[in-house]
Amino acid sequence: MTSRRPSAAITSFVVASRYMPAYLALILLVIVASIWAPATLGGVALAAIAPFGALLGITALGQMLVIMTGGIDLSVPGTLTLAALIMVGASEQSNDRIGVAVLTAIAVAAGIGLVNGILIGGMKLNALIVTLAVGQVVAGVVSRYVRTFPVQSAVPTDLSDWTATKILGVSPIFWMGIAVTVFLMLILRYTTIGRRFQVVGANPVASTVVGVRVTLNQILVYVASSVLYAIAGIALAGLLRNPGVNIGTPYLLGPIAAVVIGGASLTGGLASPVSTMIAAFFLTGLNQMMRALGLPTSLQFVVFGLVIVGGMLVSGDRIIKAVERVLRERRRPVRAREDTAMSSVGPD
Repeated sequence: MTSRRPSAAITSFVVASRYMPAYLALILLVIVASIWAPATLGGVALAAIAPFGALLGITALGQMLVIMTGGIDLSVPGTLTLAALIMVGASEQSNDRIGVAVLTAIAVAAGIGLVNGILIGGMKLNALIVTLAVGQVVAGVVSRYVRTFPVQSAVPTDLSDWTATKILGVSPIFWMGIAVTVFLMLILRYTTIGRRFQVVGANPVASTVVGVRVTLNQILVYVASSVLYAIAGIALAGLLRNPGVNIGTPYLLGPIAAVVIGGASLTGGLASPVSTMIAAFFLTGLNQMMRALGLPTSLQFVVFGLVIVGGMLVSGDRIIKAVERVLRERRRPVRAREDTAMSSVGPD
């Protein structure tokens, strides 16, 4: 019994180590910002960062679910943008039609996710190519749909007023992001459905053998992810009031970077909603700090790209392999001494 405890502790340490980069990156950002851009850490600046960090986090959580199945989703910008514009077109700037617009945006996004899921999970097509193609189709729909209502039309005032309110000094979008994070954490960690979903992502072949519906899981995960993109798009529309056709562009690489820095396994199976949300706030804070420092846009793109590459270099899979390598090296001398001791005792 006692021999199992160290092994369990080591296993927990190895698994937890893959999520460390997100927390270390956030701590490093705070240290750097406190030295060169202290205004970034002020109350007003943090209150401004919070909703945008939560929006990136919600989108990243959707991408995280897809990556947990070993896939990827490049239709995020189009889905998010279309959901935001539906809040303008379907609501007709009437507060009485907010509910109809929200349901329409979520239903359309779920339909996009269903198409992705059927093509990828059902027909076993390449996720990268499928989602890129679907994203292009959605972008065309966005360009056509935006012509059906006047230019610079705004979302209903109740929606924009809701995003402008403060709960404990922070936008309700921030608390919505926290709620989504906690919900996914509880589902993945403490429910049979969540644990089964992680197994499907880690080993779909074995899951099929034991009777788990792998195809159905893969289809539903794209639907769930698209719903999260729609939620982010709806909230972003309220925050911006006059959403444009390019508002989804920053959400192509940003969510993927947050998932990678958050320690998700790119081969599927393992991920942490909390570390993914932390990584999203790190990326948002980094962007805000670069703006506060007055860096040109070109240099901001360079820094952001380097951060993504750095995230790949310290991805969860690489950390796991490094930690396991260190542990194996430490065990070798111990085993050697044990073998020497056994050989010196000899037979009775």
